[in-house]
Amino acid sequence: PLAAPRLDGEYRIANVTVTDINTNKRIHLEHVDLRPVLDRIAAGRKDPHRNDGTVFRNSSRLLPQRPQGYYREYVIRTPGISGPGPQRLILGRDGEVYYTHDHYETFITVKGGT
Repeated sequence: PLAAPRLDGEYRIANVTVTDINTNKRIHLEHVDLRPVLDRIAAGRKDPHRNDGTVFRNSSRLLPQRPQGYYREYVIRTPGISGPGPQRLILGRDGEVYYTHDHYETFITVKGGT
């Protein structure tokens, strides 16, 4: 069994295995640095994926329950995977940051949250 990804410093995730949802190809990443994506968001630049910056509904209820529109989702591109891949950042209105490497099946709290 693979070790789970974990927070490894501020805005850095260690030991990430990403699976391409289209091909089932697995890619292991020693670290995923979230800062470039956070910088892109802060600068108002969008990823071309249609859902980048849209409301995340939290329908699986894995994140704390908040009013509709509280969370937004952002694409994290994965080297070696065509298309957006499964990695996402979820940002809460009050500054919370959550990371998922498996397209919303599990989350790591990066900043704030519970």
